Amino acid sequence: MRSVHIPKLARLFMLGATLALLAGCTGGMSDLQEWVAQEKAKKGPPVPPLPVLKTFETFVYQDQDKRDPFGPSLEEQREAQAGANGPMPDKHPREQLENYPLDSLKMVGTIGTGANMEGLIKDPDGVIHRVHINNYMGQNNGKISAVAEDHIDLVELIPNGSGGWMKRQASIALGEK
Repeated sequence: MRSVHIPKLARLFMLGATLALLAGCTGGMSDLQEWVAQEKAKKGPPVPPLPVLKTFETFVYQDQDKRDPFGPSLEEQREAQAGANGPMPDKHPREQLENYPLDSLKMVGTIGTGANMEGLIKDPDGVIHRVHINNYMGQNNGKISAVAEDHIDLVELIPNGSGGWMKRQASIALGEK
């Protein structure tokens, strides 16, 4: 690479121009400082006083014979106990297809015949999984109860709203080709 030689006179001229530009920037601060001082001296609008905070009387609930007004009612307690006697999700190792909602899974085919038939399920990521009876699918504890050539039947356990669980039938049909 070749270096460019700048004559001394040109260097001197560029240095003088730079100093002239810098000198022009330093002299104009007095009018700005005067304006800032005038603005600070002006009175602003009055600030409204802070509102007075209301104090509330605390109440300690001490009557043990009466029902707690903020707790569950007797009817809700009975429903919760009845729900505890109904179906419950079993403790099983979580399977991969339980990470997806049931409506996002698609049946794409089957393998085998009779009692050994397995279904082919495609997840939203495009991965195809082999499933058979007693596998789990979906996010509602869906347990596969039957595998047919054109559909897969499941039994899901969903919350009933009162602390218990209820069974719901679901199925996934073979998708169109």
